Amino acid sequence: MLTRATPPPPAPAAGHRAVCAAVLATLLPYRRALDTADGDTPDAFPAQLRQLAAPVAAGEPIVFTLPGFPCKSPNPAKVLGRLPDEGERLALRFLDALCARIAAVHPPGARVVICSDGHVFSDLIGVPDRDIDAYADALRALIRAEGLTRLDVFDLREVYGDGLSHDEKRALVDARYAPDLASLRSLTRSDGPTRKLYQGITRFLFEDTASFTGTRSALQRDCRRRAYGVMRRSSAWGELVAVHHPGAFRLSIHPQPLGSAKFGIRLLDTPDVWLTPWHSCVVEHADGRRELRHRADAERLGRLVLREGRPSHFTSV
Repeated sequence: MLTRATPPPPAPAAGHRAVCAAVLATLLPYRRALDTADGDTPDAFPAQLRQLAAPVAAGEPIVFTLPGFPCKSPNPAKVLGRLPDEGERLALRFLDALCARIAAVHPPGARVVICSDGHVFSDLIGVPDRDIDAYADALRALIRAEGLTRLDVFDLREVYGDGLSHDEKRALVDARYAPDLASLRSLTRSDGPTRKLYQGITRFLFEDTASFTGTRSALQRDCRRRAYGVMRRSSAWGELVAVHHPGAFRLSIHPQPLGSAKFGIRLLDTPDVWLTPWHSCVVEHADGRRELRHRADAERLGRLVLREGRPSHFTSV
């Protein structure tokens, strides 16, 4: 993904390197990657060690930024509805618990800023802005209800307030932060990880399109076009988040290769490295294991469980 060139933070001093490595070792079991993650060690992630250096040296909490948690997929074969359910609940609990484990090796602790990006993409993914507001409000309520004190939510409302329309806010993000389309197309052709990201986003858009009146080939062309839009906005959102949260450790829900400035994080067990709680639902197995599955698959594996009168997840118990 295109990013503006910024000077990298300095490497951790010798006295703090062990703490930075211990924090990174806490994250490594949950790394989301397309390459093999077996045998990873902290030394393989110099960019991440540098991101940890400043808060560790200052004795301050580590701030992680995680773009994601945008809205539920519009495809009813994937999800249970338009509001957060057990998938989000478990993912949020995981992130809060991960921060608690980091406090064991870095006593000032850590917190995760969930950079909810639904409004950034809503016109490209076909989800009404009102549904995205409902999802984000329910996400904040879920964090409060679960007592997850190490999590915060940041979205376009924190950036531009309520005085502009969502289209106006997206236009501002595009104008200030989005990379040039021609450069992005060129990078997609020449860079393997960027090409895989483009292909993954195109596949998601194709699967998530709930209604399209044209042919299958026309839909594929439309999804390829929109994929570039999603990638431009994703890059722009990352730049905006970096401006508002300087010095933060950059997490990603997408698989990230070695050497990336971002660290891919796996929130829950899933058979597909691209699957997220907002593109799927939870199946709870008899042995207590929980994994993400598309709703169409989950319905074949178990029975539906309600929470407070709303569909929550499936259980095979």
